[in-house]
Amino acid sequence: MDEASHWFPRNLAPVIKEALADTPVVCLLGPRQCGKTSLAEKTFPKRAFISLDEPNYYRVARHDPAGFIAGLPEEITIDEVQRAPELLPVIKQAVDRDRRPGRFLLTGSANLLLLPKVSESLAGRLEIVNLQPLTESEKERRPGRFLQTFLSGAIEPEIQAPPKSGATGPALVQRLVAGGYPEPLRRSPGRARQWRRQYLKSIIERDIQDVARVKNAEEVTRLLELLALRSAELLNASNLAKELALHRDTVNHYLTILERLFLLRRLPAWHRNNAKRLIKTPKVHLLDSGLAATLAGLKAEDWLAQRERMGHLLESFVIQQIIAQAAWTDPDLRFWHYRDKDQVEVDMVVTRGAKTWGIEVKAAETLNNKDGQGLAHLAEKCGRNFQAGLLLYNGRDILPLGDKKFLAVPMRKLWEL
Repeated sequence: MDEASHWFPRNLAPVIKEALADTPVVCLLGPRQCGKTSLAEKTFPKRAFISLDEPNYYRVARHDPAGFIAGLPEEITIDEVQRAPELLPVIKQAVDRDRRPGRFLLTGSANLLLLPKVSESLAGRLEIVNLQPLTESEKERRPGRFLQTFLSGAIEPEIQAPPKSGATGPALVQRLVAGGYPEPLRRSPGRARQWRRQYLKSIIERDIQDVARVKNAEEVTRLLELLALRSAELLNASNLAKELALHRDTVNHYLTILERLFLLRRLPAWHRNNAKRLIKTPKVHLLDSGLAATLAGLKAEDWLAQRERMGHLLESFVIQQIIAQAAWTDPDLRFWHYRDKDQVEVDMVVTRGAKTWGIEVKAAETLNNKDGQGLAHLAEKCGRNFQAGLLLYNGRDILPLGDKKFLAVPMRKLWEL
């Protein structure tokens, strides 16, 4: 297979072009190996390009940031900028002298907005664009309009004809364990798992020092392995600390590091009262389902035997697909989970201002009378602000779920639209 066939066009490319057209500094952030460098080089092949992974550039950037920036072309892409945060105040000064749009395209494998003092350096001068690992729509070379279609109310009941033999594509469980990092998609399942283990080892041994001081990096690995077994569960830092024999403050510090490196996502709890949202318990999700499956020891053949764990993995997978699509659909959307005192839950709550949508995830191919109860509770809490609810399931047809605002929708629609 040639190199071109390995390249997946990224749906975020037009967003980056639009940002560079009117903003001096655009920062493309996302986990290592998710495709940031390839996206920057292929979308803007005429821009000068420098990677701070190269020792010579890294050395000069750290020890003489002003001289480094002064010697650059008028338009430049700087890769892995989190490795030399000293550059950011100098970039600010350069932009203050010349605010032409498109001067700096930065990429980073750590969330610069969560790094101390960094977010202050370029406030008002840059736009952040978040690149996720490949979505299933990008793997299928589709535009990824599921979220847009849902929010616009354009999904309607539909009875689907049975698929033709061989036309169904990879099974859902195969998509789960494959994840979205481009490189392991070229490999057999066993070799892909080995790649992910080496990937994590590299991040823990090297990249972690770019974002925080850690005395024992092995503890961070152990925490991530434990979180892989608890993806899509409520975060309980005290229990994690007890199981790992660590102080709770240490666990919270490590959780922040894992967020900075785009390995972990905390999904906050939704509440009708905005103030109460801040004190309710978030859910924790590993960003990439393939990495989560490898760390949890889950394989495609575990789909039936490990049904509960696979269900949690599926929930994290769906949430990742939706949040990734939001980057090119509507970056003003916010995402939550819902759980009330009676433990009625909705896996994902989407909000735009007061407008609210709900999304439930179900691994089964069949529906029952209890499906949609969480959505009904959420709709009651929201009143007129509730727009619509979906139950994503592993079936074939788009079916009504009682209330006209609720639909059961096949999982495959995430990547077919």
